[in-house]
Amino acid sequence: MKSLLASMLIALPGVALGQTAAERLNDFPTAARADYVFACMSTNGTTREMLQKCSCSVDEVAQILSYEEYLEAETVLSMRRVGGERMAVFNSSAAAANLVAELRRAQAEAEIVCF
Repeated sequence: MKSLLASMLIALPGVALGQTAAERLNDFPTAARADYVFACMSTNGTTREMLQKCSCSVDEVAQILSYEEYLEAETVLSMRRVGGERMAVFNSSAAAANLVAELRRAQAEAEIVCF
């Protein structure tokens, strides 16, 4: 019986810790969500309605991308703004372009759902 229980705990680590499926799939930290919402609201307006829409948007993005994928894409975008020869790889790399494209796709999907 102990070996069966141990194998179940290994196979389902989130269940063993009492996590829900949403908690296991949602790895965006609160600060990252807040940054996203603040940036969204500064672009679209600082109303209660925009707070709701921007919060919805980050939730949708978090369902599509892992936090690691989101961070990588945001890093590429940040490095593109810096400019210069050393940053050219972020403009010309296919991998970098794919990261940004996935983020843009997730944001577009979130816009359809939330706005």
